[in-house]
Amino acid sequence: MTLAHRALFTWFIVLVFLILLCLRLDPRTTWNWFVTFTPLWFFDCILIIYVIIKFIRKWRNLNRLADLLLLYKWNIAGVLLTITSQVMICLTLEYPQQIPIYFTMTPLCLLLTTAIVYVGSRLGKREGWLI
Repeated sequence: MTLAHRALFTWFIVLVFLILLCLRLDPRTTWNWFVTFTPLWFFDCILIIYVIIKFIRKWRNLNRLADLLLLYKWNIAGVLLTITSQVMICLTLEYPQQIPIYFTMTPLCLLLTTAIVYVGSRLGKREGWLI
């Protein structure tokens, strides 16, 4: 799949999610918040499959398994933190009085921190100021 197809698919998923979100925010609809997040769950499942396929394709022998796990730890951590964030947001929206907001925002803050560290390390290696 080319980059243009992946970008179009991502925008389509976001568009469907925003349509479902607008429908859910209308007072006449009362469906569950987990239904509203269905397109994002679908996208996360595809991301997990994509990471697993990339992992299997790069895995040539058992001697490099540790290096391969270090290479893909950012991808795996990002997808798992995204799923955890979505679950916590859905639970907080579904049961607003029972879950404190800091429990909801913790996975999201970890996800954003992980993304900043990942991008910074990749840029540092590219620019040569990080070994």
